[in-house]
Amino acid sequence: MHPADPLVGARSGTSGSRLAGSRPRLDHVLHHPPLARFGDRVATGLLDVTSDPAALDSTGFWAVCADFEGRLTCARFADVREAPVPAPVPGAWRGPAPEEWTSSLDRAAYTAAVRRIREHIAAGEVYQANLCRVLSAPVAPGADVDALTALLARGNPAPYAGTIRLPEHGVEIATASPELFLRRDGRTVESGPIKGTGRTEADLLEKDYAENVMIVDLVRNDIGRVCATGSVTVPDLCAVEKHPGLVHLVSTVRGELRADAGWPELLAAAFPPGSVTGAPKSSALRIIEALEPAPRGPYCGGIGWVDADRGTAELAVGIRTFWIDRAAGALRFGTGAGITWGSDPEGEWRETELKASRLLAVASGTYAVTEGALT
Repeated sequence: MHPADPLVGARSGTSGSRLAGSRPRLDHVLHHPPLARFGDRVATGLLDVTSDPAALDSTGFWAVCADFEGRLTCARFADVREAPVPAPVPGAWRGPAPEEWTSSLDRAAYTAAVRRIREHIAAGEVYQANLCRVLSAPVAPGADVDALTALLARGNPAPYAGTIRLPEHGVEIATASPELFLRRDGRTVESGPIKGTGRTEADLLEKDYAENVMIVDLVRNDIGRVCATGSVTVPDLCAVEKHPGLVHLVSTVRGELRADAGWPELLAAAFPPGSVTGAPKSSALRIIEALEPAPRGPYCGGIGWVDADRGTAELAVGIRTFWIDRAAGALRFGTGAGITWGSDPEGEWRETELKASRLLAVASGTYAVTEGALT
């Protein structure tokens, strides 16, 4: 399916049939009431849930999760208040042991897929493609993602951290995303694509800068489809940002939405995020579909909030994100890297390990925070 189609199967061959109306009955988690938490803002009192993006142009405060494959869940809450993320409660989160994590692509399969993408690049089919793998481990039946968020807030603080907890709608997410997908303030829309990762700034390669510029051009094109002619600018290009355990190259793309463009049009133009697909996006999506054996789910989708009353919003790219798959009894986490002609297969594997290592340690209770170790 063409990536311009609005959130109904972002990858070719997928369907949009798993809509938010599907409500698994999970008595062992129903004592965790619906909740959304973004930074120091918490929303409670669930009013309604829909898969229609037009609802985001109506009224109220919405928590939003768009899976990479196209499933959209928009949840409107009655009560929104300022509240810091609670301190971790000992024993509230019991994560999997480090050795319990398995990967949808092992090292040999991942490096082979990197070589395959380089063949696609050599054939002129794509300039860059993001290759991801999904990690899975057993999760306790009553596990609460908000308890995991409390640990992440201290072990891996992030600018777009949050929780969406909707057990009856199959959405239980804890994210420590460092990347802005879409921010809105009235008609002004902004995106902050990340491309380029290293332990330190000295580790960043020429390939990282080239990749960032390539994706900035793609994002300019995406939002330019719904923005006023001549309004799209790049205020920042390849700025170095420091995050826990690594650094990123981050750019800013900004524009003014046309009067006839709302959330359905904006999401249709920009989704899935260019930084986690590739360029050209349509070709990259076809390659991703062929090479990745597991669905990405919330990973690489869009996660955040929309305040329809104030005309403001902030959606993150769903990276550095955990989610609970109750049907499989699994906690999942995604990690990936952007592949270009200059990519070294082993180096790209190491990048996925770098991005995952700290967060998996936090979730497994093996990363020391402040005075002691997590348990």
